[in-house]
Amino acid sequence: MHTRQFGKTDMEITPVGIGAWAIGGGNWEFGWGSQDDTKSIATIKRGLELGINWIDTAAVYGLGHSEEIVGKAIKGREKPYVFTKCSLVWDDKRKVNSVLKADSIRRECEASLKRLGVEAIDLYQMHWPNPDPDIEEGWEAMAKLKKEGKVRHIGVSNFNVEQLKRAEKIAPVETLQPPYSLIHPDADKEILPYCEKKDIGVIVYSPMASGLLTGRMSKERIEKMPQDDWRKRDTEYQEPRLSRNLELANLLSEIAFPHNITAGVVAVAWTLKNPGVTAAIVGSRSSEQIEEMIMAAEFRLSDVELEQINNFLAEHP
Repeated sequence: MHTRQFGKTDMEITPVGIGAWAIGGGNWEFGWGSQDDTKSIATIKRGLELGINWIDTAAVYGLGHSEEIVGKAIKGREKPYVFTKCSLVWDDKRKVNSVLKADSIRRECEASLKRLGVEAIDLYQMHWPNPDPDIEEGWEAMAKLKKEGKVRHIGVSNFNVEQLKRAEKIAPVETLQPPYSLIHPDADKEILPYCEKKDIGVIVYSPMASGLLTGRMSKERIEKMPQDDWRKRDTEYQEPRLSRNLELANLLSEIAFPHNITAGVVAVAWTLKNPGVTAAIVGSRSSEQIEEMIMAAEFRLSDVELEQINNFLAEHP
């Protein structure tokens, strides 16, 4: 699989990476319901066998569990690049809070290193810019961790341009992780052009809108989701948005059919066509899913297919 230069970092990464949010499991605020850990480990290993060279996780996914699973999957192997995130911490009652204090970020880093079983984190990201007044303190702490060698590169997630500029006054922001998909395309208006201009590497999350654009979602399937699957509470999974989103997924399936691929592959390929995007995070919970999604790294939409998609978006904002 070909690779792309990841901003100004020394990393060249594959166009798709393994997303480890869902494998964190359920029983927390943004969980996906219970998961099979053995299956999750096999999925990660299969993705690496296929040539994917990076994994994105976060301390908060499954309240530490996702990092533990990633650590088990990469143990004893030639290490892929491992990206994780800080700033969301939880208490004994599993309640998650946003903290950007320097001492908290340092504790999070040490805990992530232990769970992942690595000597240094390849990319450490500030998960959310909350609380906003503490961005500078948090970013300064991140920069110190980089100087100490505990992390190799530092980036942010869910930041806007103004917040990026504030952080850049302290230390260079090497990467950004924004939400970006056909359902949430707003990033291409301001943040992606800014990052392209500044040579900030961008990995987008939820390019398939957390499953809505896979071509396999339906109202019946959503009704049967476990109660601890956060998507049941998301407005995009509820009317009136749901019917529109499923109609979009049907269009992607129609485009995909002649190419013998899936709607999800088309959805991811759409994000990768943006010159401001380096790569896309693809969440997979089975070897079959990762084998399918690998095709997004090479698939290119034609001008006619892009026009079909653009026409739909214009008619169904």
